[in-house]
Amino acid sequence: MTLAKLKYVVTIVDTKSMNKAAEILFVSQPALSLAIAELEEELGIQIFLRTSKGIKLTLDGEEFVRYARQMVELGSLVEERFVKRSVQSPKFSVSMQHYSFAVEAFIKLAKEFKMEEYELAVHETKTSEVIDNVKNYRSEIGVIYQNSFNKKAMDKILKNADLEFIKLFDCDISVYLGSNHPLASKKIIEQKDLEKYPFLSFEQGDKNSFYFAEEVLSTNDYKQVIKVDDRSTMLNMMTGLNGYTMCCGIICKELNGDIYKSVPLKTKEKMTIGYIKRKNMPLSLIGERYVEILKTYDV
Repeated sequence: MTLAKLKYVVTIVDTKSMNKAAEILFVSQPALSLAIAELEEELGIQIFLRTSKGIKLTLDGEEFVRYARQMVELGSLVEERFVKRSVQSPKFSVSMQHYSFAVEAFIKLAKEFKMEEYELAVHETKTSEVIDNVKNYRSEIGVIYQNSFNKKAMDKILKNADLEFIKLFDCDISVYLGSNHPLASKKIIEQKDLEKYPFLSFEQGDKNSFYFAEEVLSTNDYKQVIKVDDRSTMLNMMTGLNGYTMCCGIICKELNGDIYKSVPLKTKEKMTIGYIKRKNMPLSLIGERYVEILKTYDV
């Protein structure tokens, strides 16, 4: 079994076509078919089912591909660090819940590059998509939070996806609101103070479980709730309707200006900010640097 054959399998799965994979890999279709047949014989399993509608993975094949992807990714990391580091354009992708500090960290990362060519990607999105993006190799890192309520469920979800959660820092819970909000001048806010104002929450789509909620204390009984899809709309709801949300309390004034405030909430609850990655897979040099920048936001 060689790394080349593992790349063959992964490419076939990604393209869903033996012919397309052969074109990408610059090998003939018969040579590719022969390599897969040899690999199946060596492993003693059938990886692909050949049907009139094309090919699809067997159950054994689905399990094998998960390991094959990790090996191919690890091979790419070795090349990045030791073989092509002087000539290869840097590539990095991160997914995140709606955190302005994670976006700001990405901006700082991008500004550090002095090279003429690089390929970076940032996806600020729903919790389930953050997990899926890292699981499916669309992103190297995903920035999320855990707390006493969602930790057990999230750990199980991540384990099933062959991912792991790495702690960055713990923080107190704060109320995030507009600087013109009636409660903005308070030094600390109690839950009862918020009863007459709308609670703002990010929509989580089909997977709208409390465990996927981006806002801590999402299970509280709120009289007024407004669901939004993006951070810009949420900020507009804060200034236009005196809405509020729960967050880690990190304010990025360079991105959001002085029109928003973070006020500590009176509660014993904490939240842990961290990142998810593929289990047992080292980070790229760019990924390591991004994590270093994230750690500077430890409050």
